[in-house]
Formats: sequence, structure tokens, C-alpha cells
Amino acid sequence: MKTLIVYAHPEPKSLNGSLKDLAVSTLEGAGHEVRVSDLYAMNFKAVVNAADYGHSASDPLKVAPDSGRAFDAGTLTEDVRAEQAKLLWADTVIFQFPLWWYTMPAILTGWVDRVFTAHFAHGVGEFSATRAGDRFGEGILAGKKALVSVTTGGPESHYSARGINGPIEDVLFPIHHGILYFPGMDVLPPFVLYGADRVNDNTFPDVAKAWQQRLLTLETTEPIPFRPQNFGDYEMPSLELKEGLEPAGRTGFALHVR
Repeated sequence: MKTLIVYAHPEPKSLNGSLKDLAVSTLEGAGHEVRVSDLYAMNFKAVVNAADYGHSASDPLKVAPDSGRAFDAGTLTEDVRAEQAKLLWADTVIFQFPLWWYTMPAILTGWVDRVFTAHFAHGVGEFSATRAGDRFGEGILAGKKALVSVTTGGPESHYSARGINGPIEDVLFPIHHGILYFPGMDVLPPFVLYGADRVNDNTFPDVAKAWQQRLLTLETTEPIPFRPQNFGDYEMPSLELKEGLEPAGRTGFALHVR
């Protein structure tokens, strides 16, 4: 298995850094190939602008179509092309980061903004009255697995069904469904480490054991069963879930999980 770890934390000695290092040693020890994109160490540029697209940039800048033209023309910047090549190389992509303000650190959001260009992560396939492109289960990244490994400051109860922060499944839905499943990746259930600030030398061995178990079962773990877009569950072209497909009483994000 070939695994790319996209890591976003500014402190190498952080808990996230330890989880990243443990993932590398565990996977390599099991005979897998591993590459790491350490975004802070790379000083990865997190802001999209016209410089990303070279002569394919328009005036005024139109990010989606310009990024697609640059992808087609090969004029994307070298750092973006390198990250896209890593994604194409990988069988599995692990995203390691702390949950900051209910989402990813800005540098990781910027990585998505710049690397997930049109004609690579979106804007591919047939767009018609019966299909809305190759996305949500289809696309260039289809068949690859994605795993979010995230730390939170709050305890698990804060992210429960009645917790103040909302269910963790809802908090992560925009990442799982909107960023990773959208370009076709099979999204595995997340590895969530709650109460990260309270992990210490005494409790870390249990954390490490649980993380290693997840890592060594990546190839057999079933993905979250999100509904694919183009296979009958949604009305076309409105992309609304067809009446009667939802379990009784289910609403919101959970509608889009079979």
C-alpha cells in the first residue's frame, strides 16, 4: 500500500507530530510505502492567486476555470503539481491535523484550495440533464482511501449527539463529504483523539496502540457509505435526494449516508 500523509501542525513535537511519526513508522514497518507532506515545514503557500496559474490566469481572476486551464496546459506551479502527483501515486491519504475552529488549519485549507484544481478534483466528466459530472463517488481520485486523523481540545461528550459542539460526524461532514468524497475518494471513519491537551506520557501508550490498530486495518476498513451522485438516489438535475429513500426521521447531513 502506498500512503500519503498530509500533515498540518506548526510544532514538530506536538501530539499531532507524534501521531504523524507513529503512522510513518507503523506503516513502513508493515512494508508499506509512505510519503509525507509536512505543510508547515514546507512553508506551503496557502493563498490562491493569479501566480498559481501562470499565463492561464484571466483578468479578472476566475479561480475555478483558470485553475482548470492551468491544469490542462501544465502551467500550475511546481509545488501544486508535486502535490497532485503525490495524490495520484497514493492508494491511501491520511490527513493529520488539529481541529481548529471546527475545521482544518488554514494552511491545510489552502492546500485543498490550491491542489484540488478544476479538471483534477472537480469539473470532470459529463455534465448534462442526467449527470452532474464525475463527483461524489466518481472522479480522478476514485478508488483511493482517505482517513482524517484529528485531535480536539474538548472531550468526547462535547461532540456527542447532544453535545454543545454537535456530533463529530456533523462537524467533519464538510471535510468528509465535501472535500474528500466529492472528488471520488472512499472516506474511512475518522480517527478522533478527544481532549488532546490532557494526553500525557501515561496515557499516550493507549492512544498509540489504538492508532496503530487503525493504521494496520486501513485496507480492510469499510468506508462511510455515502450515497453516490449518479446512480439513482438523487433527482436530476436538482440533486435532491429522492423521496422515500431516507430512514424514518433522518434529516440533515445523515440523509446522504446509506
